[in-house]
Amino acid sequence: MQISVILVDDHPLFRQGMIRLLEHNPDVKVVGEFADLKATREWLARGGSADVALLDRTLREEDGLGLVPELKSRNIKVIMLTIAEEDYEIRDAMKKGVDGYILKTSEPEQILQCIYAVSKGGSMFPSHVMQKMARGELMQGVFDKLSPREQEIVGYVARGLSNRGIGEALGLSENTVRNHLRSILEKLRLDNRVQVATFALEHGIVKRKDQE
Repeated sequence: MQISVILVDDHPLFRQGMIRLLEHNPDVKVVGEFADLKATREWLARGGSADVALLDRTLREEDGLGLVPELKSRNIKVIMLTIAEEDYEIRDAMKKGVDGYILKTSEPEQILQCIYAVSKGGSMFPSHVMQKMARGELMQGVFDKLSPREQEIVGYVARGLSNRGIGEALGLSENTVRNHLRSILEKLRLDNRVQVATFALEHGIVKRKDQE
C-alpha cells in the first residue's frame, strides 16, 4: 500500500526536487504540494487527506509549526523537513507533537527512511538531540542562549520577585528589567513570567528551597 504524502514548503524548486525524488519510489505517492499555511488549510477544509506531511518551519514569514495541530487532528503524521537545526527549534517541534525531524541537508535515503518510520507509527529525530535529551541537556542549551544578566533575572523571577524588586536587587530600572524579561520570553519561547519560573525550577536553574 502506498504512503500518501503532502509537501508544504515555500520554495518551488525544492518542492519540485522533492516530488521527483519521491515519485521515483513506488511506495510513496505525492497527493499535494503547498507554498504556505493558507493553501494547506484550504486543502484540509476541502477534505484533503494524507498519511504524512513534510513541513518546513519557515513559510513566507509564517511559522510552519502553527499547522501541526491541524494536521495531527486529521491523523496526518508530521515530519519537519527544514534547515532549522538549533536545539531549541527541534525542542519546539517536539513539544508540538511532530513525528519526525530531518534537515534538508540529509541524504535522500534518510528522508525516505523517516517517511517509512513515521507512517508505521514510529518517530525519527536527529541522533545528537536524542542523546542530549537522554542526558537532560537540551533545555539547558536553550538557557545558555541568555546573557549573564538575563540568567540572573530568570533566577529572581523564579524566586517570585517583581520587576521593581529585581531592579532594586540588580541596580536596574523597572523598564530595563521589563526589556530584559521580554528578551527572555522570546529566547525561551515562553509566554509569561510564570512559565519562566516553571522553566527554572524544572531544569534545576533554581531549586524550590530557594523560593522560600
